[in-house]
Amino acid sequence: MPKSANLTTIGFDADDTLWQNEQFYRLTERRFAELLADHAEPDRLSERLLAAEKRNLGSYGFGIKGFTLSMVETAIEVTNGRVPARVIEQILAAGREMLDHPVETLPHVTDTLERLAATHRIVLITKGDLFDQERKLAQSGLGDFFDAVEIVSDKKRNTYQRIFSAVGDGPERAMMVGNSLKSDIVPAIAAGSWGVHVPHELTWVLEHVEPPAEDPRFRVIDTLRDLPGIVAEIG
Repeated sequence: MPKSANLTTIGFDADDTLWQNEQFYRLTERRFAELLADHAEPDRLSERLLAAEKRNLGSYGFGIKGFTLSMVETAIEVTNGRVPARVIEQILAAGREMLDHPVETLPHVTDTLERLAATHRIVLITKGDLFDQERKLAQSGLGDFFDAVEIVSDKKRNTYQRIFSAVGDGPERAMMVGNSLKSDIVPAIAAGSWGVHVPHELTWVLEHVEPPAEDPRFRVIDTLRDLPGIVAEIG
């Protein structure tokens, strides 16, 4: 396929860039708050759960399974170890429901991937649980657009350097597209790539950082429908 003179490889985040994700965490957290309503106020429970998630990232990584275990841990903490077995059972059931939820692709995803795959290498770069991300990709029907799929434990500068050097022409001739400034944009730009932020209405609080607004390789678009124009501009 023909290649752009400057930009040859485009990486895409998955969760909340290609398909819905965070909304299911929010719904489950509300359900969790209802289960523990007799033991903690919703705001306080949310704080305790977030603290547990932060503590557990190094052990469980990102994804639904770690979130579910953090809910169990929080339930034990706020009840001083007296959480009823039925509550633990319902927390585990909520986690399984998240893992079984149908994939809902976001607007303009298919058309944009189809258009850009004709001119550029397209790479999926996502973090989280291997089985869950593979499931979502398979259910999405988007797999054929990607020249490579990378499911990683975290996204840092060296992650993008490694991937774009292995499957592209180096980070300087690559672009990363995603909804998370912290995971998708800032480290990709630090690696030498372009970063295109596609904000989602819901973003996990641990993914919040200030945008690199002054960096010449930073762009923001409203939806993926606007991405081909950015790609054409960069050339």
